[in-house]
Amino acid sequence: MEHGQQDRAVGSYRVWEAAVAVFFLVFGSIVVWDSRRLGASWAEDGPQAGYFPFYIGLLIIIASLFNLYAAFTKAQLAQKVFVYRGQLRMVLTVMLPSIVYVLLIRNPVFSLGIYEASVLFVAFFMRYLGKYGWAKIAAVSLGVMAAFFMMFEVWFKVPLPKGPVEALLGFQ
Repeated sequence: MEHGQQDRAVGSYRVWEAAVAVFFLVFGSIVVWDSRRLGASWAEDGPQAGYFPFYIGLLIIIASLFNLYAAFTKAQLAQKVFVYRGQLRMVLTVMLPSIVYVLLIRNPVFSLGIYEASVLFVAFFMRYLGKYGWAKIAAVSLGVMAAFFMMFEVWFKVPLPKGPVEALLGFQ
């Protein structure tokens, strides 16, 4: 690995184990709280809507507490480097566009649908990581979208989230 910025550590195992444990602790707490709102007990006709999610959330909380305890009691976790800056940058190069892709597929503000978002997603990676030319990018990304549309919508009859282009073409 290169010396300098690339080999600087971005947290130890302890830091990241604790961060993930806290994230899941909050997530499990939200599940438990919302399950109680729905009804998490046993009714005359069987379990209420929040019964099973309540216990799943409770298991998530318990596991998170064990992981949080382990993160702070295992001394060797404080010394071990979890990830270096260059490695994290490579992970974020894939993760951040993937998050944008999911948000573009379906969100309350603006939705492109899966096909248009897939064109942009494939085009981004071909250009940014592969350094391909625009003609090849257009052919591959549009070809992939057309193949997926035929496979899911026409052959398998599985409707996927559609966007404004399908609306203009009457495929809604």
